[in-house]
Amino acid sequence: MTARSELQDARRIVIKVGSKALAGDGELQQKFALELSGLAKPKRGFVLVTSGAIAFGMKKLGYRTRPKETGKLQAAAAAGQTVLMRRWDEAFSAAGLTVAQVLLTHDDLADRERVNNARDAFAELLDAGAIPIVNENDTVSTAEIRLDNDQLAAMVAPLVSADLLILLTDVEGVLDKSGKRIALMSDSAELGTVVQSGEKLGSGGMQSKLDAAHKACHSGASVVIAQASRPYVIRDIVAGADVGTLVPRRTALRARQHWIAYTLRPRGTVLVDAGAEKALRGGKSSLLPVGVLGVRGEFNAGDAVKLVGASGGEIGRGLTRLGALDVSRAAGKQAAELELAFGGDAKELVIVHKDDLVLS
Repeated sequence: MTARSELQDARRIVIKVGSKALAGDGELQQKFALELSGLAKPKRGFVLVTSGAIAFGMKKLGYRTRPKETGKLQAAAAAGQTVLMRRWDEAFSAAGLTVAQVLLTHDDLADRERVNNARDAFAELLDAGAIPIVNENDTVSTAEIRLDNDQLAAMVAPLVSADLLILLTDVEGVLDKSGKRIALMSDSAELGTVVQSGEKLGSGGMQSKLDAAHKACHSGASVVIAQASRPYVIRDIVAGADVGTLVPRRTALRARQHWIAYTLRPRGTVLVDAGAEKALRGGKSSLLPVGVLGVRGEFNAGDAVKLVGASGGEIGRGLTRLGALDVSRAAGKQAAELELAFGGDAKELVIVHKDDLVLS
């Protein structure tokens, strides 16, 4: 079975459509609704991640260009969200499908309890045959306005155990230097080498989609980047046709590992020496104080941090058990020195436990 033919068996499919695609085709929502109604099966579920709230809100509030002020962006998101959801609801209702609005912020996805609640909610909606329509909650979270829905789609994929993530854009896929479509990107190193211009109405360009594809394929989902305006694009992708650029799925990280590596925002950096780097890359060691060279940034115990080797390359990401000040105090110390500096059971101090570490 080829990577393309595997797509025919996808049971959980996340589709992301951007604001430029929606603005460029007033009938796009109706077309997608008809496609999904034809693809619906008892054991197949769809999740739609949509941009467009700010773009629709700009028109509703009379903004001629996308505002730069945070308050105006929030206002546009609030005004446009109702328009966006009404259009999706009307389009899908006409096709006999039920939709449900889900608004998320990065803080929701960074909190384990909220992540589990979101996972349960998605499961119930999909089991009921509904199609969750997901958008960032731009009105209450200013940080989300600076993100894009490609990243949100990559974060939603593991929540619903997606087999397939479809990222729709305004070009036929990832293009090489001569402008020819790349049909398959099987080498993960390729994901960081192709950069194309982004959309003007949206905030995510091709590099964002490549980054999202990298995250999602490590959750066990195949990813296809394709042109939203192509007739029957979703149907053909699910049928295994040679459409867009396919990034095949990789061996999936455990849900908690994926959350640490790709959802949490690192709050700082811990610098480690060559010996510690070698031990960590072996996959069976925790990061101990003796292997730490120093810290960058401010962080607290429990925060996500980057681990960077002496050469400057990122080794991985993990949850630190100490705040930045204490990591700095413990850096380079042996057990006896730690006991003098911290007292008690300080000789047992661990900076990042192996169970909380994901290697790059």
